[in-house]
Amino acid sequence: IVSLSHRTLVYKGLMVSSQLGRFYPDLQNRSFTTSFAIFHQRYSTNTLPNWMLAQPFRMLAHNGEINTLQGNRNWMRAREADLRESVWGEEAELLSPILWEEGSDSANLDNALELLVLSGRSVLHALLMLVPEAYEGIPDLDEDVRAFYEYHECLMEPWDGPAALCFSDGRIVGAALDRNGLRPARYLVTEDGLVLVASEVGILPISEHRIVEKGRLGPGMILAVDTTRGALLRNAEIKRMLATRRPYARWVRAHLVRGPGQENGELARDDGDGRESDASVRRQRAFGYTIEDLDVLLKPMVFEGKEPTGSMGDDTPLSVLSQKPRLLYTYFKQRFAQVTNPPIDPLRERLVMSLSTLIGARGHWLEESPAACRLIKLRSPILDEASLAWVLRQCDGRWRRLDAVFPVSDGPSGLRPAVRRLCEEAERAVREGASLLLLSDRAVDAERAPIPMLLAVGAVHHHLIRCGLRLRASVIAESGEPREEHHFACLLGYGASAIHPYLAMETAQAMARERGVDPLEALRNYVRTLEKGLLKIMSKMGISVLLSYQGAQIFEAIGLARDLVEECFTGTPSRIGGVSYEGVAQDVLRLHEAAFRTAALRLEDHGFYRFRRQGEQHA
Repeated sequence: IVSLSHRTLVYKGLMVSSQLGRFYPDLQNRSFTTSFAIFHQRYSTNTLPNWMLAQPFRMLAHNGEINTLQGNRNWMRAREADLRESVWGEEAELLSPILWEEGSDSANLDNALELLVLSGRSVLHALLMLVPEAYEGIPDLDEDVRAFYEYHECLMEPWDGPAALCFSDGRIVGAALDRNGLRPARYLVTEDGLVLVASEVGILPISEHRIVEKGRLGPGMILAVDTTRGALLRNAEIKRMLATRRPYARWVRAHLVRGPGQENGELARDDGDGRESDASVRRQRAFGYTIEDLDVLLKPMVFEGKEPTGSMGDDTPLSVLSQKPRLLYTYFKQRFAQVTNPPIDPLRERLVMSLSTLIGARGHWLEESPAACRLIKLRSPILDEASLAWVLRQCDGRWRRLDAVFPVSDGPSGLRPAVRRLCEEAERAVREGASLLLLSDRAVDAERAPIPMLLAVGAVHHHLIRCGLRLRASVIAESGEPREEHHFACLLGYGASAIHPYLAMETAQAMARERGVDPLEALRNYVRTLEKGLLKIMSKMGISVLLSYQGAQIFEAIGLARDLVEECFTGTPSRIGGVSYEGVAQDVLRLHEAAFRTAALRLEDHGFYRFRRQGEQHA
């Protein structure tokens, strides 16, 4: 059904624009009049041509790409559990699924917009909630408008990506641009009250002397016409009107808790003695650390505050074909923006980017209440020991530590039951009121091996989505595994809200002490480098906001079995099969044996980056 409205009619087809009027007799009838019209012509970019996907949709016409689509779909699926407790009541079952899974990114954005409008919000309110401007980077922004965005950020992650939007609910008709302004939108107003917005000038033959105003929409701007009042609504007026309809600023000040430790650079105290202990080396070996990790990866990050650089690409075998134990992160390859979808520059466009993250149970997204912003807001997802301790204190007991380990005695077959046990523990903790789940592998010892943290995070994330509990709690990964940017990007991309890489931070401080460098400054360098790396990874996919990247799953799995992907990384493209739980467990147990069952207390050199005679093969 093309449209279900007593205010609007949608005409569309798989045809060129000049054929539309001839195809529909209604459009040839001179008595057929309207106060507004939205026209959309575009070729398919990330879907195949299909009449069902032709635009405009019921409320929206969209020129652009939603780069965070998979994450938006996952989070909307998680929100379906809240529909019964909303204005829809018993009729909520008729609304599921909220998003049409076979639809395009534009169709899904239209689905979300339509539900928000039909649930009580105005179309202007709903649109700014879904596609907000880059408020964090605008120092002189009206404080009420800033609070409006910050409040709604607590309810819903942005639908991020280049977008020029035209929309209408039958009364209000308007146009808006995304936070980056990566699509053109020009407008003009004539002396007789006609408002025209289009991607180019000259769409209609309008004499220049009739035009009283013309211009273009900038990043994050919106323009609308109220057809019932015959009023032109401008950007500042619309945002001020929406920002003052509720006391958002008071709500945010009263309930949103900000992480002070990260804002002033406070880090964990340095209590080390300048040497790495035998226990530290054993833990490093258990988590797959090699000499190259220290010399090639961590050294420039810790001492220079720079990402490691290399050349000639990666000529080692895919992880599924490697004879060496590989971390699970290496089975995932990052996707990137292409065709009509531009990446962004994390240096020159830093103003529109944000690494802020939120911790806690999310409020009901179809309602507005002060309690919805009762969350913890952190400037960065990378937590040191002091920051993690502060977060846990703020949770006031409403958090649970879940051990991401499994008994070595169970062998490779013990990993899958351990993952399922972890998921059940997470579900039980959330049902008992926990608003934060701390997945930790600190319990690793001679008898217990770590569940790969990416596997743990992905499994818990998707299990809670399937249970309808995901929005009731955040997930923090406390792990000795992650040390490079790709590891952190994977954990965040599969649902973690923050990460405490305790072993990487301990290693960074130990390296600094050995050189006589201030360990705290070295740790700051390491964290800053990770943050710059995350921004670069997000920008390659054209994503500006970490809240949109979390759970977006912008990866492709290579060499993992279908059952593992479907259970722990649902929705991730995986074109070939490969190792299942047992294969992953074998690598984990090989590393564990090298750490705790041998007398050697030094790191190995597997030659992943440099050729070594006994190391990894190179092409």
